[in-house]
Amino acid sequence: MDKYIKKLEEIIYCFFSVLKIPASDKTKSSIIQLVKFGIVGVSNTLLSYFINISILFLLSPLEFDYDWVVAIAGSFILSVLWSFYWNNKYVFSVENGKKRSWYKALFKSYISYGVTGIVLNIFLSYIWIEIFDVSKYIVPLLNIFIIVPINFVVNKLWAFKTDK
Repeated sequence: MDKYIKKLEEIIYCFFSVLKIPASDKTKSSIIQLVKFGIVGVSNTLLSYFINISILFLLSPLEFDYDWVVAIAGSFILSVLWSFYWNNKYVFSVENGKKRSWYKALFKSYISYGVTGIVLNIFLSYIWIEIFDVSKYIVPLLNIFIIVPINFVVNKLWAFKTDK
């Protein structure tokens, strides 16, 4: 996996060079970080959506009115673990000389994703499903466009912040 990350970084640096975009190493590094976060986000989204839909199908024989809440909660628990692992390892990696407590970062990840992945997701889902009558199978995809940008900022500035 590390060789793919290095290749991605080379491609992005090459992109800047070819297009003659003046940017500091810090700016280039932040863009690489955003791209890696996006890749983790896509994999996390696919996993979360698969878990969400699987739970809906498993609960469908029960004819439970708010099965979508259970589906959101189940997909949240598992997808945050997935996201934390990859973000911790490849996106917000610890620089030399700095430290980060993995359990504090995991706890902060659950809090930050809890606000967006549970509270905001359920709020938005309620609006889409109950008010606008959008299919509960489509709603998780709509919510991504609001939730993902918020998650990046919160993770970068808070959850994966390193100690000095």
